[in-house]
Amino acid sequence: MDATYLKTKFDAALAWSDYLATDSAKAGNWRKIYDQVQLSDEQRRLIEGFVREMKVLCVSGIWCGDCAQQGPLIERIAEANPCVSLKWIDRDEHPDLAQQIKSNAGLRVPMVIYMAEDFEPVSIFGDRTLNRYRTMAAKQLGPACPLPGAPVPDQELQATLQDWLDEFERVHLLLRLSGRLRQKHGD
Repeated sequence: MDATYLKTKFDAALAWSDYLATDSAKAGNWRKIYDQVQLSDEQRRLIEGFVREMKVLCVSGIWCGDCAQQGPLIERIAEANPCVSLKWIDRDEHPDLAQQIKSNAGLRVPMVIYMAEDFEPVSIFGDRTLNRYRTMAAKQLGPACPLPGAPVPDQELQATLQDWLDEFERVHLLLRLSGRLRQKHGD
């Protein structure tokens, strides 16, 4: 994927509210999680300290349970700093993009593409975070069985939020320490 291609996809993507409006019935699950989770003061201060512009494209599906759980966390992080420009794009409406970011030979979502200010690709992260996988493994590989539609425990949400925040921070530091961008910005 090159910067021109990624810019085209970013330009075709939607802001949070417009993305949720594509399926208002399913968007309710997203809004429940969004309302359930908040950034801590420490997390907010960290994000507010980001100074490099970061383009972030979340390849998702409004129908996807993992997206409904993790998407609102990603949105909370992005809305805490105007340097983070986040947009949402439907995986199934952009199969060419989905094919390029497959994970373990699967069309997984959510997949987040992090880019520099000029749309140069920096990182792709997603499907599920480590804490999300740990929780799923405990439920599916152990004696317990998850109940469909059960509320997501706050502890799991906070751990998954921190996983996403860690990746945002890693990408920001990569951008902040980039020789190319330091030269461009004179810092």
